[in-house]
Amino acid sequence: MRYDIRFSGSGGQGIITAGIILAQAAAIKAGKNAVQSQSYGPEARGGASKAEVIISDDEINYPKIVSPDIVISLTQEAYDKYAVDLKDNAVIIVDNTLVHEYKQDGHTIYKVPITSSVKELLGSAVSANIATLGVLNEICKILEHDWLLEVIVGNFPERAAESNTKAYNLGVELAKKAMG
Repeated sequence: MRYDIRFSGSGGQGIITAGIILAQAAAIKAGKNAVQSQSYGPEARGGASKAEVIISDDEINYPKIVSPDIVISLTQEAYDKYAVDLKDNAVIIVDNTLVHEYKQDGHTIYKVPITSSVKELLGSAVSANIATLGVLNEICKILEHDWLLEVIVGNFPERAAESNTKAYNLGVELAKKAMG
């Protein structure tokens, strides 16, 4: 088992935090090997950024992703910049609140209104990254949902537990709808 996952979005959307949480959950809860790396432009907040996570049963010899098999894009700029060099039959998840142009090219694309749905449910899009983890995990079945939720709740102040749990569960439900 190996997943090469590239999260991409705009600086400030929390995609780096999402990558860190996923890697922690894989290593701590599932006992997998996991590495996480990140990249963002000098504009940090507002510019395209990415976080990459490799999760594997085997040793990970190189910590960077050459060809992802899963890409999540939360903005059009991030999709255009980071949904490249994909493995054959890659899974692409786009937040169709903000990504409107994409190419199928033999890949499976899931169009999920993450940002708008989180904003509607919680009054703010601040937990869109947590909903994104729910979407990703439901579509790709990477970890047990309970494990990922435990790590999410453990990474934030107690007052955020309820809203993050709601955001994660919303992501799971959005993924179910997107899968039809």
